Amino acid sequence: MTEGGRATSPQNQATGPAAGAVRRRLSPRSLAGLLFVAPMLVLFVVFRFVPVVGAFLLSLTDYRLNGRWSFIAFDNYSRLFGDQLFRDSLLVTLTYALIFVPLTVLLSLGTALLLHQVVWSRGFFRGVFFLPYVTSIVLAAVLWKWIYNAEDGLLNGVLGLASLGPYDFLGNSASVLPSIAVTSAWKGFGYSMLILLAGLQAVPQSYLEAATIDGAGRWQRFRYITLPQLRPILFFVLVIETIGAFQVFDAMYVMTAGGPVRSSYSLVYFLYDSGFKFFDFGYASAIGLVLFLIVLVVSLIQRRFVGRED
Repeated sequence: MTEGGRATSPQNQATGPAAGAVRRRLSPRSLAGLLFVAPMLVLFVVFRFVPVVGAFLLSLTDYRLNGRWSFIAFDNYSRLFGDQLFRDSLLVTLTYALIFVPLTVLLSLGTALLLHQVVWSRGFFRGVFFLPYVTSIVLAAVLWKWIYNAEDGLLNGVLGLASLGPYDFLGNSASVLPSIAVTSAWKGFGYSMLILLAGLQAVPQSYLEAATIDGAGRWQRFRYITLPQLRPILFFVLVIETIGAFQVFDAMYVMTAGGPVRSSYSLVYFLYDSGFKFFDFGYASAIGLVLFLIVLVVSLIQRRFVGRED
């Protein structure tokens, strides 16, 4: 065949519209991959995406328990940003997150580093440290509530041996959030510990051996080799722990009921009261959407400073 007086080879003929359609057609391998992810994709759309869209639409109404509602546009958001209780609960949540996230990440990383050095019975110690994670947060909160008890708690009993205390950890506004943060960190650090431990075991030993031969000390090997290799995993741990911190509710509900004087009244606690105590579902949905946006912004900031690629 010729085209404009020039002969065309079979390779050139394969670049026409028909060949482009063939290339755009899904290969059996790609189709198989889509079929494998389809169930999870459907679950994500049904149980994640649709509820978020529904919550946004609900936040534009004044929907009540009796089923009556009317469209009020962004009035719930205007009301929310003018609500002093919202600002107070947001401050409590941010303060709690600033205590809980560094504490949990450092505890997880420190425990992972210790376990990484253990050769004998490593699986046993993993199970011991991971056990609190699989227990109920309500059970953990009740246990630590007794530990913090000002009258006959374990912690005040130990302080009494040193002629200190008693101290009301959960009844004092200055100590209630650190106390709850310690409880939540003890309960949940095992999950992040296992993830970081897996990351430590994936660090190439040849890098560490070469650094040792060059005279690098333990701290230098950790700072310049281990820590950079752990950056993607640290970013993941930081994000999931931050999300958990902003969603704190159970421990505060069980241990303090939001007290004293709303010192442990988190944003999710405020959402719970608005929706299930006062049945103001539109307002509660607006709180949930604002919380979602706050967590998204914080995660993007963490991505910028921790998860970025060098």
